[in-house]
Amino acid sequence: MVSANHERDGSQRPGPEALLLNPGRALPILRGFIADEVRKVSIAGVVVNLSGGIDSAVSTVLAAQALGPENVTALMLPYETSHPDSLADAEDLVDQLGIRSLTITISEQVDPYFAKFPDMSTLRRANKMARERMTILYDQSQALSALPLGTSNKTELLLGYGTIYGDMASALNPLGDLFKTQVWQIARDIGVPDTIIDKPPTADLWPGQTDEDELGFAYADVDLLLYHMVDQRLSRAELVEAQFDPAFVDDIARRVQNSQFKRRPPLIAKLSTRTITTDFRYPRDWGR
Repeated sequence: MVSANHERDGSQRPGPEALLLNPGRALPILRGFIADEVRKVSIAGVVVNLSGGIDSAVSTVLAAQALGPENVTALMLPYETSHPDSLADAEDLVDQLGIRSLTITISEQVDPYFAKFPDMSTLRRANKMARERMTILYDQSQALSALPLGTSNKTELLLGYGTIYGDMASALNPLGDLFKTQVWQIARDIGVPDTIIDKPPTADLWPGQTDEDELGFAYADVDLLLYHMVDQRLSRAELVEAQFDPAFVDDIARRVQNSQFKRRPPLIAKLSTRTITTDFRYPRDWGR
């Protein structure tokens, strides 16, 4: 586990000011993104897996503001070991926004599969539950003629901290260019309840699980490093010179590199002059 203090002795890292957002500029972009992408496919609304956590709450509120609450449907998909506060917080937000909702417990779907593999690891179980929720999300998106709304933030995407074809799956994602600490900033600006903002972030995949315990470092620390590593394109030598701990830099760089497969479409062997995902773009993606 990496220490929460990644400063070198006698030196001080760059401060977190670079991660501060201007809500007056960011919020119209995020709301406009949702509204524009929904308009392009001639669909009225979105459907979102509302877990009771900060990320799904922010996505849901942004969608309700962009499309109107009547065009947002929240799915609550708890497992039998999910913390009761997660569902309660999600239900409170549904009531606050006045959006439609549907609650489906996934225990009956996944438990028979778990029973076939009694030695299944915690990680496999967590991935199976995430993918079960994804299948429900996409099924309901068809039933409701709504786009599946994403909830993965930039920190999770860069670290690969999510399940491919599980919680990382969506048709559009307003949070994908926001670091986790920036999601917290947005949450306060758009009126997400304090009960959601103030609780430790967790995927709630097993009792007592929290993101930062599992990752081994605080979001505030890794966001600052990722900002300088990815957005500012600092080299390893420059990051170390900027007072980031070398071991921490190497750990995070390795995580980013090893999870690249989660951030791209399946690879296609190129045989023709125009290959999907390589050099073919649908006209709608050009804004037409």
